[in-house]
Amino acid sequence: MQKTWSVWGLAGMVVVAAGGLLLAGLALEVTLGLLAVIVALQVLYTTRHYVFTLNRLFHTQPSLYAAIDSGDWPHVTVFIAAHNEEAVLSGCIEALLKADYPADRLCIMPVNDRSTDGTRAIIDRYVARHPGRLTPFHRENGPPGKAAALADATDLVVVRGDSSLIVVFDADYLPEPQLLKQLVAPFFDPEVGAVMGRVVPQNAGTNLLTRLLDLERSGGYQVDQQARYNLGAVAQYGGTVGGVRLAALADAGGWRPDVLAEDTDLTFRLLIKGWQTAYLGYAECHEEVPENWSVRFKQISRWAKGHNQVLAKQLWPMLSQGGLHWTSRVDGVALLGVFLMSPLLALGWLATSALVLFGSDLGINANLAIWLFIGAASFACLGNFAAFFEVAAAVHLDGSRQRLRLMPFLLVGFLVSVVAVTKATLDGFVLDRLLRRTFTWDKTVRYRQALPPVEGPLAP
Repeated sequence: MQKTWSVWGLAGMVVVAAGGLLLAGLALEVTLGLLAVIVALQVLYTTRHYVFTLNRLFHTQPSLYAAIDSGDWPHVTVFIAAHNEEAVLSGCIEALLKADYPADRLCIMPVNDRSTDGTRAIIDRYVARHPGRLTPFHRENGPPGKAAALADATDLVVVRGDSSLIVVFDADYLPEPQLLKQLVAPFFDPEVGAVMGRVVPQNAGTNLLTRLLDLERSGGYQVDQQARYNLGAVAQYGGTVGGVRLAALADAGGWRPDVLAEDTDLTFRLLIKGWQTAYLGYAECHEEVPENWSVRFKQISRWAKGHNQVLAKQLWPMLSQGGLHWTSRVDGVALLGVFLMSPLLALGWLATSALVLFGSDLGINANLAIWLFIGAASFACLGNFAAFFEVAAAVHLDGSRQRLRLMPFLLVGFLVSVVAVTKATLDGFVLDRLLRRTFTWDKTVRYRQALPPVEGPLAP
């Protein structure tokens, strides 16, 4: 009897071992297929970046709306989005007060969203000092986030009934006098629902990180955004240094306070409704970029989580909506998925490691796995949001070639972005839902020194 049990036990162990090897081999085969899909996606995104770069370098660049400097300018309300912005708000208000735009057709509305610092006092002093130039909007309560504040402020503009357009600046932006006319000019075209200008870092020379972000912004705006607009793909409204037609905003359903990336969400809703978004590479405005890596990590995590929210909401409409040109549809899907590429790349690295370490023992072609790894790793040399060759083309077009010396350091920023975006993707799609985390908004730290206090009494 004991020998019988021993035989059965040995047979059972053999069966379990064989089953384990079979499952391991099957798992590695699935991993190999997953890696092939990841590499194929990376090839598609790389091709997209090359098309954009070649368009900017070798095709005639249209300068639509650039020649418009006079006309029957419409009434515009300019929002300054401000939440605890006492360090930078004065600079933005001062710049807008100098705007080359008819004063009787311009309403400057600082949107003070639940600030707990000196933001309200700064706004009220400017209101008292410049009667009739500023209309403050102090928001004391309500859901958090920029979209919620903009929604409430937009309701006020609609009730007032004097403006047909709104232009939005974050409080750290410094618009030049001609910028408002540049941003408003495309709205003479009745098919334009939104306009976006170019963002340029104001503190680019502070340290290595700010210099790298300056390069990234160049690639993103000088090449990526401009080429998408040239090719009739999806020009993206970026939430600041941009304007929206109120009729188009209402047609698209207004601001949605339940998303972090209200700008990307609005971009796709306008597109689906048939409105055009114009991108103006010559309409430049300066901003502050993060000066330390922890702030940058939080910023890009917020972008990724918000963008992926829009992916979940807008992917099916982009695939199914009739009337969209195929260029817009294909690029729209690619744009929606851009923040998924970092976690997919990280997953590709893990898959390759498993295949190289264990594949040969289970009959997997390790050489194929290594070549797939090389294909996956090559994407790291091309970047994600601002691909390296796009950055090089942008530096050439900007005429500041000395910045090319910093190109190798972009790999550091890329790896930080991979980690931040991967974490944000896992949080947004998995952990936030399992742990039932509430909606949070991480404000970006400001570095610019506040201007001297504005003289004058507080507004009533």
